[in-house]
Amino acid sequence: MRAAVCVRVGDDAGVELGELPDPVAGPGQVEIAVAAAGVNFPDLLMVRGLYQFRPEPPFAPGVEVAGTVAASADAGFAPGLPVMAYVSHGGWAERVVVDAAQVFPIPAAMLFEVAAVIPVGYGTAIHALVDRARIQPGETLVVLGAAGGVGLASVQLGRILGARVIAVVSAEDKAAAAAAAGAEAVVRYDREDLRDRLGALAPDGVDVVFDPVGGDVTEVAFRSLGWGGRLLVIGFTSGSIASLPANLPLLKGSAMVGVFWGRFAELEPDANRAHMETLGGWWSDGSIDPHISGRYRLDEAAEALHRVAGRQVIGKLVVVP
Repeated sequence: MRAAVCVRVGDDAGVELGELPDPVAGPGQVEIAVAAAGVNFPDLLMVRGLYQFRPEPPFAPGVEVAGTVAASADAGFAPGLPVMAYVSHGGWAERVVVDAAQVFPIPAAMLFEVAAVIPVGYGTAIHALVDRARIQPGETLVVLGAAGGVGLASVQLGRILGARVIAVVSAEDKAAAAAAAGAEAVVRYDREDLRDRLGALAPDGVDVVFDPVGGDVTEVAFRSLGWGGRLLVIGFTSGSIASLPANLPLLKGSAMVGVFWGRFAELEPDANRAHMETLGGWWSDGSIDPHISGRYRLDEAAEALHRVAGRQVIGKLVVVP
């Protein structure tokens, strides 16, 4: 089968059009004919050899897909059924085999490109806000990196869950995207002092910080929490990990909360499936609207990674086999 193949680790340009063996579904698995696959920061880390899971080349990146069931021994997934799924890797290909617990039917009328960007970004956001932060209506939510895929998802979900959402971005077009997603206020930290601006917007401190960025901004955001606040550690797109003074959570009665959606999905598949059904319902009633800013063929996948590396993406990119 055709695939975007990582032929060498450590070089973003080491992904090129090639072929991999056709996958075969075993017991408890589903073979999916891929119509679209999401592009995520873990794909970049995997290609660079920096992710916690490190497949040996040659392999196809791609951790979320949408398409139709090609074959399955599971009676719940009849051939031709439109589905979305998350995988450890392999999504940037014409076909992929996935454990049945990681496959979800998609709502009627949902485009495959839309379905392909829901499992990881929106799955992470709903798990973070509902299960880890236990966010409440009326609380203030600050979203760092708010124009990225998981950032825009958390802005939309924060609004649905009744939070007052403050988006933090670094450019005018990103600010417009965050506002369109439902942010009540937008902070341009490239030209405003983040601590001062958050202090003005939330004089008593913010309740929840959604942080997929890491680096220096993490401590600034944590210092902006109010009593009992929670900072959600999502990832480190800045490329660095903050060292936080231990007295900060003590003085604020606050917490730094880790969010590992992949592990949650593995350990609590029923709860994760319920979240996916909720997300499907919210898409069907128009509450969420994934933003796709670029589409790439398999032979263009390296360019998609280049854009992710340069933090040039608003929302998500998709690879379309």
